[in-house]
Amino acid sequence: MPRRIDPPADLDAVRASYDRVAANYVAMGAGELGPHPWLRAVLGAFAETVRERGPVLDVGCGPGFVTAHLAGLGVDVAGVDLSPGMVAQARRLHPGLRFDVAPATDLGLADGSLGGVLGWWSLFNLPRDVLPAVLRSFAEALVPGGQVLVGTHVGEGDLVRTQGYGGVPVTWTTHLWLPGQLTAVFADAGLEPVAELRLPADASGHPQVAVTARRPG
Repeated sequence: MPRRIDPPADLDAVRASYDRVAANYVAMGAGELGPHPWLRAVLGAFAETVRERGPVLDVGCGPGFVTAHLAGLGVDVAGVDLSPGMVAQARRLHPGLRFDVAPATDLGLADGSLGGVLGWWSLFNLPRDVLPAVLRSFAEALVPGGQVLVGTHVGEGDLVRTQGYGGVPVTWTTHLWLPGQLTAVFADAGLEPVAELRLPADASGHPQVAVTARRPG
């Protein structure tokens, strides 16, 4: 039975914020992969590894740009997002793919049901005491050899955001992680390291990291 994870206290505020920015996010091309060859390379390696192991879930899929990219690489992939507004955009832009509304803390994942899980710059709003439980739920949902790929902002501390994507009012916190801290959380979740890509600061002003780990077996 999937374990229960208590939702973050700011869940409703974060959901409403992403609903408000969804249209601008798409209009501004946020999250598109065209300018980012190294990120496409990471996704390509992930796709090659997981596509024969079972379905993949893109958690925090936003408007589905990365979900669609993985589908184009032959992955059996579906997307899920906290924000109904983001999911509406994903369904509009990618009508041939499946997208559902749910938070990362309440996915109801069955043990051994997935070949891969993606958290592509989508988990940084989870508080530090919540992310470990979410990663454990991902690990339990993987088949042996299945992989989790997480990308996030690097740094120390937390950033409270009040505006985003064209000045739209938002209420969310970006929780920064050092790469070593993140890999330790993966290990505590029972996942073995596979690869790590570090990138310099982007428009957010912070370096970035993509970490891949696998369920042993």
